[in-house]
Amino acid sequence: MLILVKGATLGLSGALSPGPLQAYLLAQSARQGPWRALPLALVPLVTDPVIIATVLAVLSRLPPAALVAMRLGGGAFVIWLGVNALLALRRRPAGGPAVHAPPVGFVRAAIVNITNPNAWGFWIAVGGPTLAGFWRESPGRGAGFLAAFYLALCGGNAALVFLFGELGQLGPRAARALAAASACLLLFFGAWQLRDGLLG
Repeated sequence: MLILVKGATLGLSGALSPGPLQAYLLAQSARQGPWRALPLALVPLVTDPVIIATVLAVLSRLPPAALVAMRLGGGAFVIWLGVNALLALRRRPAGGPAVHAPPVGFVRAAIVNITNPNAWGFWIAVGGPTLAGFWRESPGRGAGFLAAFYLALCGGNAALVFLFGELGQLGPRAARALAAASACLLLFFGAWQLRDGLLG
Protein backbone atom coordinates (compact mmCIF):
# COMPACT_ATOMS: atom_id res chain seq x y z
CA MET A 1 0.00 0.00 0.00
CA LEU A 2 2.87 2.38 0.81
CA ILE A 3 4.33 1.76 -2.66
CA LEU A 4 1.01 2.56 -4.34
CA VAL A 5 0.48 5.70 -2.24
CA LYS A 6 4.00 6.93 -2.99
CA GLY A 7 3.63 6.29 -6.72
CA ALA A 8 0.20 7.94 -6.90
CA THR A 9 1.37 10.97 -4.89
CA LEU A 10 4.40 11.54 -7.10
CA GLY A 11 2.33 11.03 -10.26
CA LEU A 12 -0.38 13.47 -9.21
CA SER A 13 2.18 16.08 -8.18
CA GLY A 14 3.78 15.72 -11.62
CA ALA A 15 0.46 16.29 -13.36
CA LEU A 16 -0.33 19.37 -11.26
CA SER A 17 3.16 20.92 -11.49
CA PRO A 18 3.27 23.71 -14.08
CA GLY A 19 5.57 22.87 -16.96
CA PRO A 20 5.93 22.83 -20.76
CA LEU A 21 3.90 19.64 -21.24
CA GLN A 22 1.01 20.91 -19.11
CA ALA A 23 1.02 24.21 -21.01
CA TYR A 24 0.91 22.33 -24.32
CA LEU A 25 -1.94 20.13 -23.09
CA LEU A 26 -3.94 23.21 -22.14
CA ALA A 27 -3.17 24.88 -25.47
CA GLN A 28 -4.40 21.87 -27.45
CA SER A 29 -7.47 21.47 -25.24
CA ALA A 30 -8.43 25.10 -25.86
CA ARG A 31 -7.83 24.79 -29.62
CA GLN A 32 -9.22 21.33 -30.34
CA GLY A 33 -11.58 20.64 -27.45
CA PRO A 34 -11.02 18.18 -24.60
CA TRP A 35 -11.95 14.99 -26.44
CA ARG A 36 -9.51 15.54 -29.31
CA ALA A 37 -6.74 16.59 -26.92
CA LEU A 38 -7.35 13.72 -24.48
CA PRO A 39 -4.86 11.28 -26.11
CA LEU A 40 -2.08 13.78 -25.36
CA ALA A 41 -2.51 13.02 -21.65
CA LEU A 42 -0.92 9.62 -22.38
CA VAL A 43 2.29 11.09 -23.83
CA PRO A 44 4.37 10.25 -20.70
CA LEU A 45 3.65 6.56 -21.29
CA VAL A 46 5.53 6.86 -24.59
CA THR A 47 8.36 9.22 -23.64
CA ASP A 48 9.13 8.28 -20.05
CA PRO A 49 10.44 4.76 -20.78
CA VAL A 50 13.17 6.40 -22.87
CA ILE A 51 13.93 8.85 -20.08
CA ILE A 52 13.92 6.18 -17.37
CA ALA A 53 16.15 3.82 -19.33
CA THR A 54 18.57 6.61 -20.16
CA VAL A 55 18.67 7.91 -16.60
CA LEU A 56 19.26 4.48 -15.10
CA ALA A 57 21.90 3.47 -17.64
CA VAL A 58 23.59 6.44 -19.26
CA LEU A 59 22.71 9.94 -18.12
CA SER A 60 24.90 9.96 -15.02
CA ARG A 61 27.94 9.53 -17.30
CA LEU A 62 27.11 12.35 -19.70
CA PRO A 63 29.03 15.66 -19.48
CA PRO A 64 27.15 18.70 -18.17
CA ALA A 65 27.23 20.20 -21.67
CA ALA A 66 24.81 17.52 -22.87
CA LEU A 67 22.21 18.59 -20.30
CA VAL A 68 22.71 22.24 -21.25
CA ALA A 69 22.16 21.42 -24.93
CA MET A 70 18.98 19.51 -24.07
CA ARG A 71 17.62 22.48 -22.10
CA LEU A 72 18.42 24.94 -24.90
CA GLY A 73 16.95 22.76 -27.64
CA GLY A 74 13.81 22.01 -25.65
CA GLY A 75 13.35 25.66 -24.69
CA ALA A 76 13.62 26.79 -28.30
CA PHE A 77 11.07 24.18 -29.38
CA VAL A 78 8.56 25.19 -26.69
CA ILE A 79 8.93 28.86 -27.67
CA TRP A 80 8.28 27.90 -31.29
CA LEU A 81 5.08 26.14 -30.20
CA GLY A 82 3.96 29.23 -28.29
CA VAL A 83 4.61 31.54 -31.24
CA ASN A 84 2.82 29.12 -33.57
CA ALA A 85 -0.19 29.03 -31.22
CA LEU A 86 -0.40 32.84 -31.15
CA LEU A 87 -0.13 33.04 -34.95
CA ALA A 88 -2.91 30.45 -35.25
CA LEU A 89 -5.15 32.71 -33.16
CA ARG A 90 -4.59 35.59 -35.57
CA ARG A 91 -5.30 33.43 -38.62
CA ARG A 92 -8.47 31.84 -37.22
CA PRO A 93 -11.81 33.66 -37.04
CA ALA A 94 -13.37 34.00 -33.60
CA GLY A 95 -14.96 30.74 -32.62
CA GLY A 96 -13.54 28.82 -35.59
CA PRO A 97 -11.99 25.49 -34.69
CA ALA A 98 -8.33 24.83 -35.28
CA VAL A 99 -7.97 21.14 -35.97
CA HIS A 100 -4.63 19.42 -35.53
CA ALA A 101 -4.44 15.85 -36.68
CA PRO A 102 -3.99 13.83 -33.49
CA PRO A 103 -0.69 12.24 -34.63
CA VAL A 104 0.86 15.68 -35.19
CA GLY A 105 -0.26 16.94 -31.80
CA PHE A 106 0.94 13.75 -30.15
CA VAL A 107 4.38 13.93 -31.77
CA ARG A 108 4.78 17.56 -30.75
CA ALA A 109 3.72 16.77 -27.18
CA ALA A 110 6.21 13.89 -27.13
CA ILE A 111 9.01 16.23 -28.25
CA VAL A 112 8.01 18.72 -25.56
CA ASN A 113 8.19 16.05 -22.89
CA ILE A 114 11.36 14.31 -24.07
CA THR A 115 13.21 17.66 -24.06
CA ASN A 116 11.63 18.80 -20.79
CA PRO A 117 14.35 19.04 -18.10
CA ASN A 118 11.64 18.74 -15.42
CA ALA A 119 10.98 15.16 -16.52
CA TRP A 120 14.67 14.31 -16.64
CA GLY A 121 15.34 16.04 -13.31
CA PHE A 122 12.48 14.14 -11.65
CA TRP A 123 13.75 10.74 -12.79
CA ILE A 124 17.34 11.61 -11.91
CA ALA A 125 16.63 12.98 -8.44
CA VAL A 126 13.46 11.20 -7.28
CA GLY A 127 11.84 8.72 -9.64
CA GLY A 128 14.93 6.78 -10.69
CA PRO A 129 16.31 6.11 -7.19
CA THR A 130 12.81 5.29 -5.88
CA LEU A 131 12.09 2.88 -8.72
CA ALA A 132 15.51 1.25 -8.39
CA GLY A 133 14.98 0.75 -4.65
CA PHE A 134 11.57 -0.87 -5.08
CA TRP A 135 12.81 -2.98 -8.00
CA ARG A 136 15.71 -4.30 -5.91
CA GLU A 137 13.21 -5.44 -3.30
CA SER A 138 11.18 -7.22 -5.99
CA PRO A 139 10.12 -6.57 -9.60
CA GLY A 140 6.49 -6.67 -8.46
CA ARG A 141 7.07 -3.72 -6.12
CA GLY A 142 8.75 -1.76 -8.89
CA ALA A 143 5.90 -2.52 -11.28
CA GLY A 144 3.34 -1.49 -8.65
CA PHE A 145 5.11 1.83 -8.13
CA LEU A 146 5.12 2.52 -11.88
CA ALA A 147 1.47 1.52 -12.29
CA ALA A 148 0.32 3.83 -9.49
CA PHE A 149 2.56 6.65 -10.72
CA TYR A 150 1.31 6.61 -14.31
CA LEU A 151 -2.32 6.09 -13.36
CA ALA A 152 -2.17 9.27 -11.28
CA LEU A 153 -0.02 11.19 -13.78
CA CYS A 154 -2.10 10.40 -16.87
CA GLY A 155 -5.34 10.74 -14.92
CA GLY A 156 -4.27 14.16 -13.66
CA ASN A 157 -3.28 15.23 -17.18
CA ALA A 158 -6.68 14.09 -18.48
CA ALA A 159 -8.46 16.05 -15.74
CA LEU A 160 -6.56 19.21 -16.72
CA VAL A 161 -7.48 18.70 -20.39
CA PHE A 162 -11.17 18.32 -19.57
CA LEU A 163 -11.26 21.22 -17.11
CA PHE A 164 -9.60 23.59 -19.54
CA GLY A 165 -11.70 22.31 -22.43
CA GLU A 166 -14.93 22.84 -20.51
CA LEU A 167 -13.93 26.38 -19.63
CA GLY A 168 -13.36 26.95 -23.33
CA GLN A 169 -17.00 26.01 -24.02
CA LEU A 170 -18.16 29.21 -22.32
CA GLY A 171 -18.06 30.94 -25.70
CA PRO A 172 -15.75 32.03 -28.54
CA ARG A 173 -14.18 34.85 -26.56
CA ALA A 174 -13.47 32.59 -23.59
CA ALA A 175 -11.97 29.97 -25.92
CA ARG A 176 -9.70 32.53 -27.56
CA ALA A 177 -8.67 33.95 -24.20
CA LEU A 178 -7.78 30.50 -22.90
CA ALA A 179 -5.88 29.66 -26.08
CA ALA A 180 -3.94 32.93 -25.80
CA ALA A 181 -3.19 32.28 -22.13
CA SER A 182 -1.91 28.78 -22.85
CA ALA A 183 0.24 30.11 -25.72
CA CYS A 184 1.75 32.66 -23.35
CA LEU A 185 2.43 29.86 -20.88
CA LEU A 186 4.34 28.00 -23.59
CA LEU A 187 6.42 31.10 -24.26
CA PHE A 188 7.06 31.55 -20.55
CA PHE A 189 8.21 27.98 -19.95
CA GLY A 190 10.28 27.97 -23.12
CA ALA A 191 12.06 31.17 -22.07
CA TRP A 192 12.56 29.77 -18.58
CA GLN A 193 14.09 26.60 -20.04
CA LEU A 194 16.43 28.66 -22.25
CA ARG A 195 17.43 30.73 -19.24
CA ASP A 196 18.24 27.61 -17.22
CA GLY A 197 20.28 26.28 -20.12
CA LEU A 198 22.26 29.52 -20.52
CA LEU A 199 22.87 29.90 -16.78
CA GLY A 200 23.43 26.17 -16.18
